[in-house]
Amino acid sequence: MPADTAQIEATVLQALTEIAPDHDELDRSMSLEEIDVDSLDLAEFGQIVEEKLGVVLKGSDFSEDITTVGDVVDLVAARAA
Repeated sequence: MPADTAQIEATVLQALTEIAPDHDELDRSMSLEEIDVDSLDLAEFGQIVEEKLGVVLKGSDFSEDITTVGDVVDLVAARAA
């Protein structure tokens, strides 16, 4: 059973906070660049999301269109559906 959107968003925000510890509070409008998340961080993020939500993400999923925290939430939610 897929997680609901609120649970997905909470999990994504928690995972991003783990890999971007300088940012205690994240919101959907923040850019990945703004929170200093790079490709290695996204690989770690993918592992966290797979473990917690069962959603598998590949490096290629993070295209140039995925630029904000909200984009990441939407990506994970689409894969969880």
